[in-house]
Parts: sequence; structure tokens; C-alpha cells
Amino acid sequence: MKQIKKEYRDRSGLEVAKVCAQIALDTKGEDVVLLDVHGLSSFTDYFVIMSGRSTRHVQGLAEAIEGGIRSKRVKASKAEGLQEGMWVLLDFDDVVVHIFYHEQRDFYDLEGLWHDAVRIPLEDEE
Repeated sequence: MKQIKKEYRDRSGLEVAKVCAQIALDTKGEDVVLLDVHGLSSFTDYFVIMSGRSTRHVQGLAEAIEGGIRSKRVKASKAEGLQEGMWVLLDFDDVVVHIFYHEQRDFYDLEGLWHDAVRIPLEDEE
């Protein structure tokens, strides 16, 4: 097991989710949403959901988030869908990041499926 850097050892899931969301915003992710799914989900505490303009943009967002989190926590995520770039899932245990090609996002409607989750405002929205 890789060691987490001392200065990031006590980061909460919410802090990690906000870092993921900020990296997405900085990398031109579209319609970035942060959902608190505590008590609604048994496998994670937060969802970060976003869209990309193209499959390459989706892949680029995933790579930027993975790189940014790895530099902070030194803990690689589990990634699925990176090759295709239609729906990439990054699993950071307490945080699951969903990066959709915009048409896929409309089809799967995760925000609708998790409509009971609390939407956490992002810095750019305040």
C-alpha cells in the first residue's frame, strides 16, 4: 500500500471532492456538480459529476484529475472507461468522479437517479 503524504493524511472526502471539482473547472469541465451521498450510498460519500465536449476532452479531464489527486494523496484511483472516453469513472474510495461525454450524461442522468443527494455549491457558483 502506498503511503499518503503526511500533509494530506487527514483530508476529508469533502476536501478531496472539492479538489477534484476545482481541477475539473480549471480544465474546462462543463456543468460540474458535487453531490453528498452520505447515507444514500454504501460505497462512497461524494460524487463529482461533469461533462466533456469530446471523447478526448473527457480523457483529458480524467488524466488531469488523476494527476492532481495523485500529487496530493499519492494514492492511485481505480479508473474505468478511460480508453473509450464516453463515461470515465475514477474511484477515490470516499469520492467517485464521473466524467461524461455530454450525450452520455443526458442518457444516464445520475443527478436524477441521486435526486435526494445534497448538492454542494462550488467556489465558482457562490
